[in-house]
Amino acid sequence: MTGPQDSEQENDQQYGEATSRLINGVFDRGITRAVLLMRHSAREYNAGINDLLNPLTDPGRSYSRAFGRRLAKDIFVKGYASPPERCVETGELVLEAHVAGNGNGQGIRSVEGLGVFYAIDQIKMWKGMKAAGGLSDYLAQWIEGQVPEDAMLSPSYAATTVMRLLKGKLDAPSDQKKQLDLCVSHDMTVLFIRHFFGLEPVDAEPIEYLDGLVLYRAEERLVLESQHGRTCSIQLPSY
Repeated sequence: MTGPQDSEQENDQQYGEATSRLINGVFDRGITRAVLLMRHSAREYNAGINDLLNPLTDPGRSYSRAFGRRLAKDIFVKGYASPPERCVETGELVLEAHVAGNGNGQGIRSVEGLGVFYAIDQIKMWKGMKAAGGLSDYLAQWIEGQVPEDAMLSPSYAATTVMRLLKGKLDAPSDQKKQLDLCVSHDMTVLFIRHFFGLEPVDAEPIEYLDGLVLYRAEERLVLESQHGRTCSIQLPSY
């Protein structure tokens, strides 16, 4: 959801490399089940349409396939995505490349909780983000309670809702020896979750295309880990 400067950098780096290393490393440590909350791949920035309708670019499709090829092939991948096309296509291409390389997986399903459900007035959110000077500053204002209540849901409610969704995937029954539940979302969601649960703050590292956070259990603790190496234990309040 950030600006065109992202697309200008497409040829300067290989998006998703750090995230795929994180995932493969987690499974190499003996973890057998994990959930990845990941930003979609490189996208277009057409100003004349609703931003959520902007599709992937051709390089973005290539990055998605490369991500799928890099995943260890003994990992079963089950996919979910925010409803916009660019998120669904990112997941589909990752899974397609993973399976083509002799991995196994199950197709992508749209899940509303991976979208921007917390923006209850998107026009007001976009105007607020512009006035704040960008995504990171707007998220900081939201977390500090400085955003109008009729624009955004409570940050605590939004964060725990997303985390409950991820935890539900993690704890769902599976007969696979190793399983990754891939959840493709938006930079706003990944950045917000990263900050809210005590990893890197919103004004630290940006969320690039295919950056993500991995959720898993270690010694009965629920652990969230970023590609920058930080981890935190997650404790969700009861309903």
